[in-house]
Amino acid sequence: MTRRRWIADEILEKGAALTGQHARHLGQVLRARVGQEFEISTGSEIRLAQITSISPERVEFSLGAIVSQAAQSVITVALSIFKFDRMEWAIEKCTELGVARLVPVIAGRTELHLARTATNRVERWKRIAQAASEQSRRISSPEISQPVKVKELIASVAGHKVVLSEVEDELMLKHAIPSDGSTVTLAFGPEGGWKQEELDAFGAGGWTAASLGSTILRVETAVIAAVAIASSVLQK
Repeated sequence: MTRRRWIADEILEKGAALTGQHARHLGQVLRARVGQEFEISTGSEIRLAQITSISPERVEFSLGAIVSQAAQSVITVALSIFKFDRMEWAIEKCTELGVARLVPVIAGRTELHLARTATNRVERWKRIAQAASEQSRRISSPEISQPVKVKELIASVAGHKVVLSEVEDELMLKHAIPSDGSTVTLAFGPEGGWKQEELDAFGAGGWTAASLGSTILRVETAVIAAVAIASSVLQK
């Protein structure tokens, strides 16, 4: 039977710990006991681990043999903020697909009330990503940054960078992704798409515009399709 995997909240000198809600779930909901064995991710490797102590807010483990090492993901998703329930689903699925980083973006067509409250949602997004990481047996959760504006995103990204555009009708995404393992950032507009001045700014900033095809996709559909395509190209 496959052991359940947890991502450690703390790395100790000779062990690891889960804290807060993480610990309460394991100790009170799952009724774990001292001596039980699990897999613990330290962020760089997976270790066999045995529970050494349990309290309502803390579960500590001793660490044993290394099970596997971390594989370095190279995909960042810059996701324009849209309806929170659907955005949370997209974050969960991006996590399952192995993205390294998620950057919430305030775009020109982002609804104002979503832009105003997005910063308050970041901790929730991190919890969703952590749960999805453990469920999908990742070694670490993706980084989720504070929301940024489009100009900040354009100026701050290095490596290979692609903006998904519904007005691009020549270059398909699969041909815009390098197959040499380079770091790749994929940027997605909000509901209603990017404004033309934003697309112009991306172009001026060295971003490549690419398409997912002739149909207009919901944001969350476009994100999942694009990440799957990029992962396929990068793994060749």
